[in-house]
Amino acid sequence: MDSQITQQTRGRMDKAFSVLKEDFGTIKTGKANPQLVENIVISAYGGSARLKIMELATIHVQDHQTLLLTPFDSSVLRDIEKGISDSQLGLGIAVDGTNVRVTIPALTQERREEFVKLIHKKAENGKIMIRQARQESNEEIEKLKKDGEITEDDEKRLEKEVQKITDEYIGKIDETRDMKEKELMTV
Repeated sequence: MDSQITQQTRGRMDKAFSVLKEDFGTIKTGKANPQLVENIVISAYGGSARLKIMELATIHVQDHQTLLLTPFDSSVLRDIEKGISDSQLGLGIAVDGTNVRVTIPALTQERREEFVKLIHKKAENGKIMIRQARQESNEEIEKLKKDGEITEDDEKRLEKEVQKITDEYIGKIDETRDMKEKELMTV
């Protein structure tokens, strides 16, 4: 019973942390990163299919400010170009033969500071998701106690374990936020 509760708690918190990391990946740092464009949804094949870029092309980091997208099917080249343009991410786009070059413009200091605020906001949202997972676990523990499946001592011990896991994930969020902030502020 104990390991089941802690495994469920870890599973919920892992999902929340993964969502946050994915969210952080969408923030431009002035450096080329495939996560910037891979989840942009493109209306391809004359609008008959809505697919993510990662489903339509390979994404390579050419240099620190350029991504090179090579479509699996050259007929979607213009669709990818239009989709990136429509995403309003402020990226430079150029079709180069059978590839799409995406350039990431350098960030101004003001823009970097805005992104730092955004990182902090996203980190706080991640912590809220972690706390919600903790709340769900504590409710399950409380129900087990109420149903007589565990003792009061077991209840307290499980709550402490859940809190320990919560603290671990909050620490991971803080560490990831600090790394992203440092990466963002490095010119």
